[in-house]
Amino acid sequence: MSIFSQLFSANTKNAKVKILTRDTFNEAITSQKVHLIDVRTPNEFDAGHIKGAINLNFFDQPTFQKGIEKLNKNAAVYLYCQSGNRSKSASKFLVQMGFEHVFDLQGGYSNW
Repeated sequence: MSIFSQLFSANTKNAKVKILTRDTFNEAITSQKVHLIDVRTPNEFDAGHIKGAINLNFFDQPTFQKGIEKLNKNAAVYLYCQSGNRSKSASKFLVQMGFEHVFDLQGGYSNW
């Protein structure tokens, strides 16, 4: 089964992904130690990103998976993209991989 078919299967467990407003997201990433992941392309990341974020391009699946596998599944993971669509898909993928605390920035970086 391909990674994208897994993402969009009926068993996505999306109840575990929490969508956060800009203010709540910002408060969380500045007040605690978290994994902050920008899932946009390297060009988008280079054009501007949230301080402290690491870039794991969701469209480059082998690199994305390698980067995700290095993270602690019990730690909080905060994701964002440009508009919220890619990070929504990436969030579902992380939940399927067993991550417990996954948070997504509502509206993405364009809402930042």
